[in-house]
Amino acid sequence: MAIATTTSTSLRAGRSSGKGLFNKAVDRMVAARERQARRYVNGYLLSLDDATLSAYGYDRKELERESRFGSII
Repeated sequence: MAIATTTSTSLRAGRSSGKGLFNKAVDRMVAARERQARRYVNGYLLSLDDATLSAYGYDRKELERESRFGSII
């Protein structure tokens, strides 16, 4: 007579390995807040003068390009 044992890895084998709905929603919410924070910081940086920006290692043209396209990395 054989005894079948169940482990957590065997239970997940039948399911897709993707994240659940709640985890996806949280990940998207966090990503949206990160983009919002980057837009806020970018706006502040653009309010500084060129000498201050260069002292901190930023380039005004690069910041303007990123804010125009909305893809701040």
